[in-house]
Amino acid sequence: MSQEAIQLDEFDSRILRQLELDGRMAFSSIAQELGISNTMVHQRVGKMLEQGVIERFKPEINEKKVGYDWAAFTGLTLEKDHDSERIIEALKLIPEVTECYFITGAYTLYIRIVARDHAHMRRILYDKIDNIPGIAKTESIIELGCAFKRNIVL
Repeated sequence: MSQEAIQLDEFDSRILRQLELDGRMAFSSIAQELGISNTMVHQRVGKMLEQGVIERFKPEINEKKVGYDWAAFTGLTLEKDHDSERIIEALKLIPEVTECYFITGAYTLYIRIVARDHAHMRRILYDKIDNIPGIAKTESIIELGCAFKRNIVL
């Protein structure tokens, strides 16, 4: 079920690049930087929000700075793939599960988990995730650090 791509012009792309540098940047500063009107920036950002190009503005939390030193990527094998929606709802109730993806291959779902230490990670995996009915197997890979993370360059 593919969506038609939204066509962005050069101004939209340049506005997005400025917001990527600093999501809190004032529209007036973006306008000045790009040599366009504040109204144009405001309208373009509003339109991109309405179209879903920009999904939201939110802070990106440095997990390590707030005590979450461990992270893992975990593949989930389900007993029945059609249970995925129910299992996803159960995963949403676990605050340490920060991402969840549908994937192809050996697993049905792939999640990212953050934890304060190895004991906390073990409790999340054994006491929370393994107790969700319908999960047949988990396989985790410990993250050793993020080399980079970015949005698509437009």
